[in-house]
Amino acid sequence: MTSGHRIETVEQIGSTNAELLRRLASCETAEEGAWLVADRQGEGRGRLGREWSDGAGNFMGSTLVHLRSSDPAPQTLALVAGVALYEAISKFIGNAQGLLLKWPNDVLLDGAKLAGILLERSGDAVVIGIGVNLLKAPDLPDRATAALASRGLSVDRDDFAGELAHCLASELSSWRKSGLAETISRWTIRGPHIGAPLRYLGVTDTTEDGTFAGIDQDGALMMRLANGTMRVIHAGEVSLIGEEGA
Repeated sequence: MTSGHRIETVEQIGSTNAELLRRLASCETAEEGAWLVADRQGEGRGRLGREWSDGAGNFMGSTLVHLRSSDPAPQTLALVAGVALYEAISKFIGNAQGLLLKWPNDVLLDGAKLAGILLERSGDAVVIGIGVNLLKAPDLPDRATAALASRGLSVDRDDFAGELAHCLASELSSWRKSGLAETISRWTIRGPHIGAPLRYLGVTDTTEDGTFAGIDQDGALMMRLANGTMRVIHAGEVSLIGEEGA
């Protein structure tokens, strides 16, 4: 599949995100829309310092966005990336049944983690790292995981890279031209239904239960507590109650 985007592939790397951040810091050419994709990475990272599995045959890649003064808030690129990733995956599974976006950075398949996103900012650029379990899912101590191969799907890594590059470019253009409200709408119809039960784990390891009440204009998650109070969550870990491994 030809995406029209430059996709650089490497056999082995520490981390695709770290390499793009290094290039930015060294003032090397870092083109928006270009991707760096690795066969294996030895120092992959996820959110909150988690290890990012480097299973061979899976997709591990990063790209970057150069921020413009007219762009919506940079943190809302997580929503852009989520919608693009959902769309790319759905192209290969035939239908989106069982596929769900989970705020702020995961894609679930039948309640188990299929893919994740990591955003890291450097000056006026944001590096977007994405990992997708195409061939095999890692064993994680705190959550269930899934791979597309478990559905009997054989997805070529390079074909997936081309589709993802296309989908992200499309969603990024919409974010810039149509505004954040359109991105939020597109995320919401691919995310949990309003009223879905949630559990929030804060930075101090305190937990709160509530229900999903949407995404606000800063890209934060809104959770309605049992007493009717609205909790706006900008950071931390949110699980869907009933999600495998939650």
